[in-house]
Amino acid sequence: MDEIKPPPRSRGIYLLPNLFTTAGLFAGFYAIIAAADGQFVNAAIAVFVAGLMDGIDGRVARLTGTSSAFGVQYDSLADLVSFGLAPALVMYHWSLSALKLDNAAMGRVGWAVAFLYAACAALRLARFNTQVGTVDKRWFVGLASPAAAGLMMSFVWAFADGSLGWNGDELRYVALAVTILAALLMVSRIRFWSFKGSGEGGARADRVPFVGLFLVAVVIAILFIDLPRVLFAVGVCYALSGPGYWLWQRMRRGEARA
Repeated sequence: MDEIKPPPRSRGIYLLPNLFTTAGLFAGFYAIIAAADGQFVNAAIAVFVAGLMDGIDGRVARLTGTSSAFGVQYDSLADLVSFGLAPALVMYHWSLSALKLDNAAMGRVGWAVAFLYAACAALRLARFNTQVGTVDKRWFVGLASPAAAGLMMSFVWAFADGSLGWNGDELRYVALAVTILAALLMVSRIRFWSFKGSGEGGARADRVPFVGLFLVAVVIAILFIDLPRVLFAVGVCYALSGPGYWLWQRMRRGEARA
């Protein structure tokens, strides 16, 4: 007697996770439009919303068993817009474009550095896609593009509201340094903690130490004091944690050899 074979699984597109991915893509697109209109605080907030959606869509896909190759590629393309193009253009409109006030050559440097950031974000995403499943999940190789975008946009948000007395024109060289730093860290081989626990796969890959949960609670409490400035401080600390850990390892190796 022939066995009754189950119907083949549908090859259609799963709605729920891709709905969050689309929301993140929309937030990145809105950030570009808002920056072009001079609404830099709204643009920075939109990129953070895109980061929130990026964190949710993967979780939803895993919890509901709706992961797919299409979703992975769609998420990567949405990330390029939200964490590559959007931060580069927001930073350019807010500050880097003011480099032309010095001379024409510096004006070209401004948009060239903005392009450098976007290109490094694309390279970072491509490298991440090719290394999934082959690297230690505890670490990111190079600064993750959402973290780089967070550093860029927290810097814009911290100063664009005018409460600190500086504007983008006055901070154009600081913006230049922040953009270059974020771009180079993304394509570096420096490792950054991913907050994904032991890295042994399965359910344990999502576990974090108790002290990690405690630090999250502390950060959330501090965020209510001064949200944009605290986000910028957190972004700077995380961006420097990778180079700091690399230097510490180098010093330990040197002591061991000595």
